[in-house]
Order: sequence, then structure tokens, then C-alpha cells
Amino acid sequence: MTPDIIPPGPLVALDYVGIAVFAVSGALVAAEKRQTLVTFIFFAVVTGVGGGTLRDLLIGAPVFWVNHNMTLLVCLSAALLVWLFTKARAAEKALLWFDAVGLAAYAVYGANKALRYGVAPVPAFAMGVLTACVGGIIRDVLAGEPSILMRPELYVTAAALAAGLFVGMAIFGMPVLLAALIAGLAGFALRGAAIAKGLSLPSYQG
Repeated sequence: MTPDIIPPGPLVALDYVGIAVFAVSGALVAAEKRQTLVTFIFFAVVTGVGGGTLRDLLIGAPVFWVNHNMTLLVCLSAALLVWLFTKARAAEKALLWFDAVGLAAYAVYGANKALRYGVAPVPAFAMGVLTACVGGIIRDVLAGEPSILMRPELYVTAAALAAGLFVGMAIFGMPVLLAALIAGLAGFALRGAAIAKGLSLPSYQG
């Protein structure tokens, strides 16, 4: 089966979950910084599609959002909802939890899509991590915030847990939906614990 006709697979709903919550997280950054509606939309789009775009370019898939309208409409809707209903003071805490949901969903979906395109298990795991993290990295850089890569709390580790568990369970024949549920919940739980308890990996002491 050639890449351009590979069907979306049973986890396509996770793609839209990841897009929506990452788009919301991008708009929340704009809310926190009291930006214009145009900036809300820009941040929502860049955060929502950033990781998936890099993944598709690397695995040789058609870039997922350029051949239909739904992805950008989801990002636009997310930006408008945040603009209308979010207070700047509440944006920072909401951002962390929306980002945690997107991280888990996108790590699993990215790894699954890579496997469907014939990518080997270890690179598929890496694609899951990239899909989950790149949008947030771009968002933070554009906003002038410290990158998630430079923060001590567990973030990339949570994405790696979700992607790694999914790839491992898929290789051993677990049903895709069950593997996605277990892996996504594990990644979200680890990121949630990091948010709530400040969990972090030990830093280099030199």
C-alpha cells in the first residue's frame, strides 16, 4: 500500500484530540500575554500542527493538515473559544493541563502513524515523542518563554513513556485501541504528577 492511500487508522480521534488541546494551549499562551485575536489564532495553529507536520515530513507522509479543512477549523475554533471564555489569570494553570492531555494523545498517535507507514519501532517511538513535543517547543520559543526542554519537571519523559509503551504493546500484538488507552493514560498520569508534585529528573551537577 503506498503512503498516499494509507487509511487514517483506528486512532484518528486521538489526532483531533491532540490538535484541539494543543491549539487551546497555544491560545492560552496568547491569553496569558494579553495578545490580539490574530495572535491567538496564530499560536493555536502553530502549536496544533507543529509536531505532526515535522512527523509527516520525516516519515514521508502527506502533511496531515494541507488536504482538508478540518484541522485548521479546529485550531481556529480553539482560539476563538479561549478568546471568548478564558481569563488571563486562569490561563497559566489551564495551559499546563491542556498541554498534558495533548502530550499524551499526540505521543500515542504519532507513534501509531509512524508504525502504519512502515517505520521501525525505535524511530516510531521517536516520532511519537517529536509529535508530542515539537508544537509546545515552537509555542514557547515564539512566546519568549523558557523552552519545555529546559524546564526541570518531567515533560519529554512523559511523552517518551506514552510513545514507548504504545510501540512495545503494539509490537507484542496488543489490540491498538487498548494499547493506546493504556499508554495515553500512563503518559498523562506521569505528566499530571509532575504538574501536581513538581516531579523532575536529577540535573547534571558537573
